[in-house]
Amino acid sequence: MSGKTLKKSYTVPCSSLFRDQVEALAARRQVNVGDLARSVLLMAPAQTIANWPDPGEPAAQDRESVLLKSGPGAGRPWRRKPRLQVRMPPGHGIIQIRKALGLALAISEDKASLSLVLPGQEPERIVRAKADEEIERLRAVVSVLAFEPLPDGVHTRQEALHVLGFPPDATPDAKVVRAKFRMLATIHHPDNSLGSHQRMSQLNQAMDVLRRSAAR
Repeated sequence: MSGKTLKKSYTVPCSSLFRDQVEALAARRQVNVGDLARSVLLMAPAQTIANWPDPGEPAAQDRESVLLKSGPGAGRPWRRKPRLQVRMPPGHGIIQIRKALGLALAISEDKASLSLVLPGQEPERIVRAKADEEIERLRAVVSVLAFEPLPDGVHTRQEALHVLGFPPDATPDAKVVRAKFRMLATIHHPDNSLGSHQRMSQLNQAMDVLRRSAAR
């Protein structure tokens, strides 16, 4: 039994302008028209495609001339509706395919966009709202951990302990001090959007003071 996906050839009547635009887009993307339609049908929610305006059938005067290839009229010109031949898996409707191709054109012209939401994922607007909430939470954390910079800089052990968030009579070991410094440096580094050059400078001063104090 073959593992190949069966495909059906759909004849999609449309205006000659729409046909030319779709074929030009497929050529630019180096795909066939069926690939365009299938990509949109796979990515876009069914309701989005259903609500998209149908580009519609060609107007009565919009016809193309072709030569009949077989039958009694072989070799004679025939006026017919412009169309697209689309090879895709079976199960799609002509209007559905035409709408998908219309949406593909709109996306290519930046008149529409698609946000891909995988199962279990949340829409972009919800993710963005949660990100904004997280940023506000981080701002609150920074405000709690932020110290008021000392006007004359850090000169004493007590001032150094204050800047690093320890009580003035604390005796933290070097490992604890380094861990506290790294945490605060991550928050207050000027490259951080919530950082502060002045606070980072005083953190470095505090470490220098404590190192000199331990060396005595």
